[in-house]
Amino acid sequence: MGVTEDLADDLALQVIKYVDASGDEGVVNEIVALLGATSQTAEEAFLTSMRVRRANMKARALLLQKVKAFKAKQEAGKPAPDTPKT
Repeated sequence: MGVTEDLADDLALQVIKYVDASGDEGVVNEIVALLGATSQTAEEAFLTSMRVRRANMKARALLLQKVKAFKAKQEAGKPAPDTPKT
């Protein structure tokens, strides 16, 4: 990535950590407003990083849920999904 994307992604990661710890979602809008007033490019890069990171986190949580359910079925002796029954 370029400097803009690297800086925006680092900021997005820090903001996500802060929001997770504090519950303060409003900080995202405050930072977007600040970035937008000073650099539209930085604002867009930050928003993209926020969307990508949040989407990735949700996808990983879904995958983890699916893996746990799969393992639980295996341990219970049930055939795995899409496993042909013989």
